[in-house]
Amino acid sequence: MFPLPYILTLEEAVLSPDLLPPLCVDSMKMSRGKLPLSVMAVVISAVALAGVIFTEDLRALTGTFIFKLIACSRKDAVTNSSKVSSEEKEKASNEDDIVDEDKISFNPNECSVMNGKWVFNSSKKPPYTDQTCPYVDRQVACMRNGRPDMDYLYWEWQLDDCNLPRFDAADVLEKLRGKRLMFVGDSLQRGQWESFVCLVESHIPEGQKSMNRSRKLSIFRAEEYNATIEFYWAPFLVESNSDAHIIIDTSKRILHVDSVSKHAQHWIGADILIFNTYVWWMSGHRIKSVWGSFANGDEGFEELDAVVAYRIGLKTWANWIDSNVNPNMTRVFFITMSPAHIRSSDWNHKKGIKCYNETRPVMKRGYWGSGSDKGMMNVVASVVGRMKVPVTIVNITQLSEYRIDGHASVYTESQGQKLTNKQKARPRLYADCIHWCLPGVPDTWNQLLYAYL
Repeated sequence: MFPLPYILTLEEAVLSPDLLPPLCVDSMKMSRGKLPLSVMAVVISAVALAGVIFTEDLRALTGTFIFKLIACSRKDAVTNSSKVSSEEKEKASNEDDIVDEDKISFNPNECSVMNGKWVFNSSKKPPYTDQTCPYVDRQVACMRNGRPDMDYLYWEWQLDDCNLPRFDAADVLEKLRGKRLMFVGDSLQRGQWESFVCLVESHIPEGQKSMNRSRKLSIFRAEEYNATIEFYWAPFLVESNSDAHIIIDTSKRILHVDSVSKHAQHWIGADILIFNTYVWWMSGHRIKSVWGSFANGDEGFEELDAVVAYRIGLKTWANWIDSNVNPNMTRVFFITMSPAHIRSSDWNHKKGIKCYNETRPVMKRGYWGSGSDKGMMNVVASVVGRMKVPVTIVNITQLSEYRIDGHASVYTESQGQKLTNKQKARPRLYADCIHWCLPGVPDTWNQLLYAYL
């Protein structure tokens, strides 16, 4: 059993509660604290979270190495407050849009995107809303779904030593003129794609843009620029029996860890490729894996630890990139893991319910919770570091770790329908602490991506 399971089967949750995720990562070993919840509450929460991660909104299925990771400890946890203080807002207002001359302009070879802090900017105007941009899925349209607080929209990521450039939609469109940009991955990658499209679409006149969405490949087209911004659904990057039609029971998913060609045929010809894969590997089960030619098809699987299967799968992806991508023609990016915020005790909110009702970031520098896994990060660094084709790693993990306030929580949907008031009143069952509100944190991911472009 992989040591950081996000989802347990009903049987595992009842019979082996010690398999539930630990509170903190400590030198890559997991502590096993006693859980304050009753077994029944644990079961309900586990089953609910399985639905959140893996019922992937079937309607919508349509450079530098920076891995200095800091583990958390109980004494480093931060007590959460319910709102941003007036003093913080006043101070932030006085600092709005001031460029620190002591900081250098962003240089990907000199600037670490993980070293910084979230600063509240009360004069910041969100670049779009979930009502002005027609491409935001209801799953992450938090304001449209009734979220009452808005402070989460006004936090900016500021680097310690460099000035991070603001996302410039006009410049981005010029950079994309005559090109294909493609995001490849899971629903979190889909959220970043939607954010990217929303950041640029208002700068394109009506009649000069179009969207074609399907289960696997969705394409936004900017006619005047002869450019496309695409999303391809491949949650594991490698092939699985749960790609086209999602298998809800994660224990029945089988990965073809040495096969990527069915997906990769859609990546050929893209000028910019942006990949991610993480959360689907964290099912809590050993990964059923097949490779080579089996007479009995998927029945010839072996069960592997998640880290082992992840390494094999990423090597398969890396081999395809090295064999098929011309680095003079195509740029390749890899987005690191997006953390989940399932255990409020991680940030010392012991009476909290997951990310529910969190309205400000964790302010403790270097905070690291149980929703991210160093072992998986190290696999990415190891595999990418041996590739022939240069791959730019965009490290979103540390900055996202702080944003316990940015998730969809109960302002989301279930089975294609907006949550009812009764469902919202049961956050332990329905709060989505994996996906992010739009607008929101994924806009910052794209600000980093723009800095690398």
